[in-house]
Amino acid sequence: MKHIITLILLIMTATLNAQSIFEYSRNGDIKNLEALYQVSNDTINSVDSKGFTPLILSAYNNQTETVSFLVNKKANLNAKDLSGNTALMGVCFKGSFEIAKLLIDNGADVNQQNFNDATALIYASTFGHTEIVKYLLAHNADKTILDNRGNTALKHAQMQGNTEIVELLK
Repeated sequence: MKHIITLILLIMTATLNAQSIFEYSRNGDIKNLEALYQVSNDTINSVDSKGFTPLILSAYNNQTETVSFLVNKKANLNAKDLSGNTALMGVCFKGSFEIAKLLIDNGADVNQQNFNDATALIYASTFGHTEIVKYLLAHNADKTILDNRGNTALKHAQMQGNTEIVELLK
């Protein structure tokens, strides 16, 4: 009986931990992330019902220190959510240069495509994040990749009137 209770407690703790890690990642709660990591280092690559990993959530929510923690613990930099988006794509949408640089410098794939064939460069170009575009280009982002509508990053920048980015991509 004692073993069954212990097993039930372990299962309940694992379930709670899996749910908590996503909240900790969103909110930048490194102390509790570290505690979960100490219990099981697999938690950093957990996936929620939308396919979000702690790294994707941290990057999207502009949690620089949390992203750094997860990168240092070897989180999967190129994990995709259910739309095929990565942490780098999310940050190129949102615009944090510091996080984009951290991900790229640690090996995030700058040319990975989501399920609409969009890349980080397409997102950064569309949303006018010039510094991120420059950094992506300096790290071999392919400006010739077409999304599923046949548009390159240049075309997206043109459609949005991002003239400085248009010049960078010509």
